[in-house]
Amino acid sequence: VRIPLPVSNILWEHCIRLANRTLVEGYANVKKCSNEGRALMQLDFQQFLMKLEKLTDIRPIPDKEFVETYIKAYYLTENDMECWIKEHREYSTKQLTNLVNICLGTYINKKARQKLLATIDDIDRPKR
Repeated sequence: VRIPLPVSNILWEHCIRLANRTLVEGYANVKKCSNEGRALMQLDFQQFLMKLEKLTDIRPIPDKEFVETYIKAYYLTENDMECWIKEHREYSTKQLTNLVNICLGTYINKKARQKLLATIDDIDRPKR
């Protein structure tokens, strides 16, 4: 059965969007992350994008920035992280909390970590 091109593109778009959301969720489940691990996240995502570009003509790739922004957040400093958290409400509380605990957990003191977690909680509060 042939699928019309517009229908095929819609199916691809939904599949790509789901795959990208799943990647971010997977990164949010990381328990430990070294600098090499962060670089591998970026490399894996670039490989994924290259394969997608061969499989489909959909441009731009849906939610590409969603994944790239999350991976780049692993490199932020404590001060930058607070601003980033406030600006990026598209990520879940769990995803934001993991960034604070995994990225900065070993580099900042407990008080600073608690402050960032409180910022996340304040953002999440209106949703409840």
